[in-house]
Amino acid sequence: MPSPKAKNPGRSGSSSGGSPVLGSSNGRYEFMSLTKPLNRSSPSHLLQRQGSDPSTARLRASESPSRRRGSGSSSGSASGQGPPEEDGIRLNPSFIRVALSSLLAIDLWMTKRLGVCACEDSSWGSVRPLMKLLEISGHGIPWLAGSAYCMYKSDSAAGQEVMLNLLMGLLLDLILVGTVKAVVRRRRPVHNRMDMFATYSVDRYSFPSGHATRAAMCGRFLLAHLVLAAPLRVLVLLWVGLVGLSRVLLGRHNVTDVLFGFWMGFCQYNLVELLWLSPQTLQGLLGQSG
Repeated sequence: MPSPKAKNPGRSGSSSGGSPVLGSSNGRYEFMSLTKPLNRSSPSHLLQRQGSDPSTARLRASESPSRRRGSGSSSGSASGQGPPEEDGIRLNPSFIRVALSSLLAIDLWMTKRLGVCACEDSSWGSVRPLMKLLEISGHGIPWLAGSAYCMYKSDSAAGQEVMLNLLMGLLLDLILVGTVKAVVRRRRPVHNRMDMFATYSVDRYSFPSGHATRAAMCGRFLLAHLVLAAPLRVLVLLWVGLVGLSRVLLGRHNVTDVLFGFWMGFCQYNLVELLWLSPQTLQGLLGQSG
């Protein structure tokens, strides 16, 4: 009877202390390569031994997607830059940028649509002379000259006090508006014609509208100190709104220039009330300087 050991040399080789190998007919051992695909006809005990090999387990673990994801997360946490923090940092600047871009686009579109008196051949070109008259009524030179003349001709101390503070408010308006225009340097709309009355170097810039700031400040000043009758108060409010509207219809300013100018002029009046000068205060200041 043939011996069982002769029929299964691989088993005898494994029992003699050799490595997990495939036996051959010439009695030499053939080691399996880890890089070659596994033969489906291999015995089940070889598959179990290959899976239990430490080098094979390490190779499979290194090629595992979950291990790669884990290593990436661990390296990200080690460097201190996690995706949630980056998303939180980038969210606010991008949102603000998109909001400002949208607001600018709407502003330019509305300015172009409302500039119907920008030139004589515009759709409302016949109304342009009336708009230019409103432009002159809100200019700084007539207001400065009128305030100085009224203060000089006033017989009462109360009238002189009011005209003095109005004059100081107009000077303050010129300084603040000129400073903001020089800092922002926003160009006027492209359809504007530079035929404005008595312009200066900073008047080539658009933001904010000096006519709007002056109209808002002077309107509040007149309603608080000079105009008491209800019909005249309505006319003052109507004049303030028409002066701001004329700046857009003539193509002098963008819509946001006028809106910001109204807000700025409203706040300037509060500053004038805070720095209110009485004749006694003015005489004291002049006496100390003398």
